[in-house]
Amino acid sequence: MSTPKFGSSKLSLHVELKKRVNEYFAQANTEPTGTFPLYLKAIVLIVSYTIIYLHLIFFTPAAWLAIPECVALGILTAGIGFNVMHDGAHGSFSKSTVLNTMAASTLEMLGASSFMWNMKHNVVHHAYTNIDGVDDDINAGIFLRLAPQQKKYKMHRYQHIYFWFLYSLLHIFWIFFTDYKKYFSGKVGDVPLKKLKLQDHIMFWGAKLIHLFFYVVLPIYMVGVTHWIIGFLTYGMVSGFVLSIVFQLAHTVEETSFPVAEQPANRIEDEWALHQLKTTANFATKSKFVTWWVGGLNFQIEHHLFPKISHIHYPVISKIIRQTCKEMGVPYIEHPKLYMAIASHVSHLRRMGNE
Repeated sequence: MSTPKFGSSKLSLHVELKKRVNEYFAQANTEPTGTFPLYLKAIVLIVSYTIIYLHLIFFTPAAWLAIPECVALGILTAGIGFNVMHDGAHGSFSKSTVLNTMAASTLEMLGASSFMWNMKHNVVHHAYTNIDGVDDDINAGIFLRLAPQQKKYKMHRYQHIYFWFLYSLLHIFWIFFTDYKKYFSGKVGDVPLKKLKLQDHIMFWGAKLIHLFFYVVLPIYMVGVTHWIIGFLTYGMVSGFVLSIVFQLAHTVEETSFPVAEQPANRIEDEWALHQLKTTANFATKSKFVTWWVGGLNFQIEHHLFPKISHIHYPVISKIIRQTCKEMGVPYIEHPKLYMAIASHVSHLRRMGNE
């Protein structure tokens, strides 16, 4: 499917939102990128991750300690992805291009490709959110039916039960399969990849080989195959589930929509900003802990409308966006509590599997 075009409006929602948010930063005399609290959080997360990794590999703790440490490593993996890599990949971690590149490259440290992520997430998902056939984030193959336009199989009637296990496989599947699929097919779903330069090829294969050494070869050498399998599966499945559930709560819930382009013009009726509001949901925005841990991705509306703004500013600009949406009579989807968002996601899966 080719990428669709969006509609336009005389009174542009996006223009009005940008105007008001830009006015806030001008009046507050602050930059929209990260500040010291974000850098401190990044240091805490990466240092904690490194210490636990080194302890597991070189000090071989007993099982009663090693398993919890593998769980913690999985949680920290997701935390680094949410807080450091994500802002860096969007260029909002810092005013410095070098620091943004370093932050984005933590994804290589975690086993995945920042080049592939940029194409899948920044280029495709952010532009064409929840459009089946284009947005690869809602494509789970035959395993899950996430959008009403997708084909339904008999097993989908149980997807609201078995999705917990599937989500736990995301990280492992990502680093050992989907990155390679994109690389060799030259596509993200049906959207062609941007042409890789020589340095992109070197970065892709170099990072994959380094990760293979530090997370497969070295651990097997130090602790043995059995202990490595148990530890790696624990770490990978915990990180996979945390990453999956946070991303899914933002777009695949009962209240969000899955627009279809009008043919033959291949055009989405709404303007881009309104499309984002209809396909995106916030959750648990009053929880400081959730906001801190998931890197502001519970403010998904703010992130989709302003991906170049660091997540540390989302709680403030959300008030501006919410008020603007109210004045202009457009939706602003939000679940007050985390458990409400999870319940809505489960209900969506049940409906997609049974309708």
